[in-house]
Amino acid sequence: MTRRGSQAAFTLIEVLVAMAIFAILSALAYGTLSQTLLSAEILGDRMDRLQALQRTVRMLSDDLQQLAPRPVRDELGENFSPALSTGFQSGFAIELTRNGWNNPMTLPRSTLQRVAYRIEEDELVRYHWTVLDRTLSNEPVSVVLLDGVESIRFRFSQANGEYIEQWPPLNQDGPGGLRLRPRAVEIILRLVNEGEITRLVEVAP
Repeated sequence: MTRRGSQAAFTLIEVLVAMAIFAILSALAYGTLSQTLLSAEILGDRMDRLQALQRTVRMLSDDLQQLAPRPVRDELGENFSPALSTGFQSGFAIELTRNGWNNPMTLPRSTLQRVAYRIEEDELVRYHWTVLDRTLSNEPVSVVLLDGVESIRFRFSQANGEYIEQWPPLNQDGPGGLRLRPRAVEIILRLVNEGEITRLVEVAP
């Protein structure tokens, strides 16, 4: 006479085999999930990088497109700086006066804005001042736009179509040179991982 309970029971080997299969399936599922999460994180980082790059190029383009022929006084009020300058004495890669500074609060200020760019420890930083003819007490507002930046250069199209890498041109002295604007500006941005990116911006007449 046999026992009915023994017919429905699992042997130890069957239990071990089932546990081994479950462990293998769990490991495969965990590996797939881990790879999926890693891929999502990498994709998210790349999207953030792309958005930061697009925002940086757009801001540079907006500033250059709205370049205004307005020189500014230096901090001591003795001399004028050109409307657009790439001189090393300012400490910036480029400094310019732009139109179109939004004023949603209708504050008593100009719609012109003085902005500048330079690289600090592989980061591209944008500066702007709340006044045009600033003094030593006027501190700029700075915003880090992009990291991993090796260099930034500019090429300027003159009226004759030739490109130069310094502005104002060396042969443009006097008040006229202070207000002179190029026809277009080429932005050359070299990044650590993405290589060289160029953008040609037409200056509004």
